[in-house]
Amino acid sequence: MDEQRLKKEWLQSEKRQKEFSGWDFSYLNDRWYCEEPVWNYRELVLTHLSKEMMLLDMGTGGGELLQTFHHPYRKTAVTEGYLPNYELLVNDLQPKGVTVQFVEKDGYLAFPDDSFDLVINSHESFSLTEVKRVLKKDGLFISQQVGDFNGVNLASRLLKGYKKEGFDFHLATVKKELEKADFDILREDEAYLKQLFFDMPGLIYYLRTIKWEYPDFSVEKNFEELLSLYEELLRHGSIFNMQHRFVFVAKNRK
Repeated sequence: MDEQRLKKEWLQSEKRQKEFSGWDFSYLNDRWYCEEPVWNYRELVLTHLSKEMMLLDMGTGGGELLQTFHHPYRKTAVTEGYLPNYELLVNDLQPKGVTVQFVEKDGYLAFPDDSFDLVINSHESFSLTEVKRVLKKDGLFISQQVGDFNGVNLASRLLKGYKKEGFDFHLATVKKELEKADFDILREDEAYLKQLFFDMPGLIYYLRTIKWEYPDFSVEKNFEELLSLYEELLRHGSIFNMQHRFVFVAKNRK
């Protein structure tokens, strides 16, 4: 095994990730496999979305999924907490009539009370108090979330001294909070899904993109661990990880 050659190649993969923008993972096409949950988040949203509704998409990324809904721009608002994506949205969606708001870590939503018929959220943190405040009576909150078991398998083999602080963000705990806040649960589901990586450039690109899941990861710091994962790749043809997802549709009783 030519470790110096591998390190040079992997550093190039790390450098390539800097070109990432929005929420576009097309570089990983054919480099990974992600098992799909039994639900389809996009179809779930479209089932409940109609043209007259005021829509808020929380943590929209670059607006890639949002634009597949073809909802009227002037009835659409988005939030984003990652500055490069926010700037992308201001340049792309705001001129079309979409309301674009930067959101801080406290989850405050800079909209008046009772603003929206539907709030959607895919993989974005949220303050349930704020979501309830901006939702109209009988408005819907649809969210697909990443649970606390997500990525633990890979992180425990990759990051030195890795220790998961808690495993309390999953469907059961969120469901309790929703019910406590006077939401009716119309749909709920949870899944633990297989994720496979078929080459090291794809794995490294992913690790550098999902920085909050793999903090402080770099090829330099974690080279020995990457070599172990590379041996797994040679043995099995892929590197295994597990994803944790859950989804709910909740109606605001106010």
